[in-house]
Amino acid sequence: MRHIVTVQEAVTAFADFMEPTNAELDAIEQEMPVILAGVDLLDAQIITLDRTPNELDTQRIRRARRRLLAARRTLTNQEAVTTSGGTA
Repeated sequence: MRHIVTVQEAVTAFADFMEPTNAELDAIEQEMPVILAGVDLLDAQIITLDRTPNELDTQRIRRARRRLLAARRTLTNQEAVTTSGGTA
C-alpha cells in the first residue's frame, strides 16, 4: 500500500518557488471586480436551479449580468489605455 504522504511531500517540496509574483498579484487585484461580479452572477443563477425563477430572481440575474458586463468593459478600457500608453 502506498501512502499519500510521500506523494504529498514530493508535490509540496517546491511550494516556496511556486508563489505568485508581484505582477501576478497586481493582475489579480486589477481583475477582482470582474471576478466578484462573475461570482454574483453565478450565485443568482444557482438560486434558480431548483425552482422556476420568479420576477425577483429574473431581476437579480439581469442586474448581476449588467454588473459583470460593466466590470469587463471597465477592465478592457483600462487595459487599452495601459497598452496604448495613455494616448487614444
